[in-house]
Amino acid sequence: MARFKKSNKEGTPGLNTGSMSDIVFMFLFFFMVITNMRESSLYVRINVPQASEVQKLEKKSLVSYINVGVPMDENKYGREPRIQLNDQIADVSDIAEFIENERAARSEADRPFLTTSIKADKDARMGIIVDIKQELRNVNALKLIYTTSRRGKE
Repeated sequence: MARFKKSNKEGTPGLNTGSMSDIVFMFLFFFMVITNMRESSLYVRINVPQASEVQKLEKKSLVSYINVGVPMDENKYGREPRIQLNDQIADVSDIAEFIENERAARSEADRPFLTTSIKADKDARMGIIVDIKQELRNVNALKLIYTTSRRGKE
């Protein structure tokens, strides 16, 4: 009869890495869910005015933002209020192309519900706002809102 020898290797067993990929994907999914993505970076300073009659938007995905304020890089763009469309500083003449691109990016069913939001600094001159509104009228973008903050109770 054959004899079996008992091995005397006493050590710790190796680490089981079978569920490591599940844990990594669970963390990845968790961080993807809790993180909100910023659509564009602000290049202008905006201190929005306060208002007493404020309504919250229902569908923010159908809103195109036009930011107006003093540029953060004053050496490059100056100290006068400028217009920012998406991620670039623009002129009033660029608004028509911006609105057409926003319409083209949306489905045909959503186009009647597109809204343009002017998010302007409270110290911005009204002349630039009037120029923006005139350009929006020329491209038939008539749904317009102003971004404000809610005024605290006095």
